[in-house]
Amino acid sequence: MMTIRFTITLLLLWCFTLSAFAENKEFEAFAQEQSQLMHKAYEKKDTKAYDELLTTFVGRYEKLTLQDKKFYSGYLTNAYYNLSCTYSLLNQKKEAITYLDKSIKAGYLNYSHILEDTDLENIRKEAGYKALIQPLRKVGDYPYILKNAAAYNTNDKRPVPVFTYQAATDPNLVTLRKTFNLDSIAGKGNEVSKVINMMNWIHNLVPHDGNHGNPVVKNALSMINECKRDNRGLNCRGLATVLNECYLSMGIKSRFLTCLPKDSLGVDNDCHVINMVYINDLKKWVWIDPTFAAYLRDEKGQFLSIEEVRERLIANKALILNPEANWNHKDSQTKEHYLDYYMSKNLYVLECPVSSEYDTETQAQGKNIEYVQLLPLEYFKNKPENKGSSTNNQPKVTFTKYVTNNPTTFWAAPAK
Repeated sequence: MMTIRFTITLLLLWCFTLSAFAENKEFEAFAQEQSQLMHKAYEKKDTKAYDELLTTFVGRYEKLTLQDKKFYSGYLTNAYYNLSCTYSLLNQKKEAITYLDKSIKAGYLNYSHILEDTDLENIRKEAGYKALIQPLRKVGDYPYILKNAAAYNTNDKRPVPVFTYQAATDPNLVTLRKTFNLDSIAGKGNEVSKVINMMNWIHNLVPHDGNHGNPVVKNALSMINECKRDNRGLNCRGLATVLNECYLSMGIKSRFLTCLPKDSLGVDNDCHVINMVYINDLKKWVWIDPTFAAYLRDEKGQFLSIEEVRERLIANKALILNPEANWNHKDSQTKEHYLDYYMSKNLYVLECPVSSEYDTETQAQGKNIEYVQLLPLEYFKNKPENKGSSTNNQPKVTFTKYVTNNPTTFWAAPAK
């Protein structure tokens, strides 16, 4: 059966990083229409119609800016992949392999799905298919990549700023707490129940929209009001930002965490942003994902941190996803897709701001935003002896990034 998984991933889970945002509404509308027409051609196994549609699409795609090409590359990879499926179903093996190759070169890296997709059964034994699949494992088999990236270096002493958390007495956070009556939303239960109640509130209040950027002003008050006014949603970064500020306003220590793939080919623009919330009773950070209203527990029912989830994925230990996890109350999440595929891919590189505070990423003249990135030693660009940090200058704001191989530094508990 042909996959539309990559299209869904593109539309639902896209994470816009600070340096890689693009939005071309005219092309987006065109791309969505062409995708629907190509899907109909696939269903009819009409390769002539499909090829004509693809030629038209590629012609428009090639005229995009480099940034827009990178942003909308998912449409291209999906188009190539599904044409490969169409040719395979027709037993036209040479053409099927040609378009599978084009899809992989354009950025389709879902190794596990290619192996499972019944549309490709007719080309499994072909030498050309095997030649494409064998090297793909190192860039597209995400559990395999994660397991080979297990090592960190607890002796890494490179200087990294101390993580800080804005006090709940900050006037903006006080206003946020009162405006949305967060005490009532959190409830009177224990810390974990309050954290989950607030996650569910955000999940229900603001829909996830992974196909557009977030508002220019990136704080909880402004973004929630803009979403209500314009009947719009936020991408995963926006949702995690809003939830993070709500937690801070309640005196709960939290960071929003960008989870990224290894992406040694430089073609995977996707990432996912979640929250790490410190639970004093448990003396650890807990995984909280407002996009999917998701959290994780072990076989004993213990809530798990991001660090523990990553370790358990590598070690093939039990992970239990809460059964209510969903996307916009439309699609339930399974452990197999959410963790074994999607988050296995996106738990390779981890990054968060140094200062967890109100309005962290709203750009302003002269502002400096600092990030710390945790890398495994196996990372393809990583040099453990490198003690430097990189600075990226934008027109209005400077982004400074510190790198560490030391998980102890990155997962440090907040000061009391």
